Amino acid sequence: MRMGLMIGASDGPDGSLAGIIRTAQDAEARGFDDLWMANIFGLDAISTLSLVGSHTSTIGLGTAVTPTYPRHPTALAQQAMTAGAAAQGRFRLGIGLSHKIVIENMLGFSYDKPARHMREYLEVLGPLMRGETVSHAGEQYNVNLTLTVPDAGHVPILVAALGPQMLKLTGELADGTVTWMTGPRTLEDHIVPSLNTAADSAGKPVPTVAAGFPIVVTNDPNAARERIGKTLAGYGQLPSYRAMLDREGLAGPGDIALAGDENTLRSSLQRLKDLGVTHFCAAIVPTDDGAYDRTLEFLSGDW
Repeated sequence: MRMGLMIGASDGPDGSLAGIIRTAQDAEARGFDDLWMANIFGLDAISTLSLVGSHTSTIGLGTAVTPTYPRHPTALAQQAMTAGAAAQGRFRLGIGLSHKIVIENMLGFSYDKPARHMREYLEVLGPLMRGETVSHAGEQYNVNLTLTVPDAGHVPILVAALGPQMLKLTGELADGTVTWMTGPRTLEDHIVPSLNTAADSAGKPVPTVAAGFPIVVTNDPNAARERIGKTLAGYGQLPSYRAMLDREGLAGPGDIALAGDENTLRSSLQRLKDLGVTHFCAAIVPTDDGAYDRTLEFLSGDW
């Protein structure tokens, strides 16, 4: 299981462009495999990671995730392939539907038929990023073109897939998934088997499963989870995440956090590896003084 840091989903280090570049360079020096960046209401994740790619040399980079509705798939393909060139083959594109409250209330798009939207989106995006000519006539997109981005290399596409329909089309048309607010039992019983079955039926290799979790090394896990629950409370109110928390039998985001001493966290991470998580995305939540650095040091160990 690859060990990565996730930035942008919770409080953390300096979130400026220069600060993120420094964070990436430090993570690379510490031996982290990946740096994942959420795309919310600040810096654009793909543009930021393109710059990070030109200032690093080994660390993998990925968006977790970039919403699809605001960007035409041809524009997103160009951005992602440019990031692939900047990172010299180290970039993964994570995409997702976002949430109805964002897409309709904030951006003014229709959130009708989200699975239909994602299927068409991937039918355009995937071939374009493979350098193929796309001739697509659908309900939402009509595209006839080819993109040529020198040195882009292969850019894997990961989809934030939680429901049965999304997992099926992700297994068929993408390279894997990125999850958030999704616990180990749900990953083991729902996400991983559904995704693997769909990929196998489509004749594709075993998919990537990148799982994001709030995490902190602490001797007071109850207090840490309470603090995390308050910090990340908004996630628990979004229907798709709420469904995953309910499936796991948890009250809120604080309950899904990995919080405890080093031995407890090591056991939790081993369980995720055993159930099929290929990439761990650590959203370190600084619940007390020194917690961020303490957790960073722990995660930079040998995995």
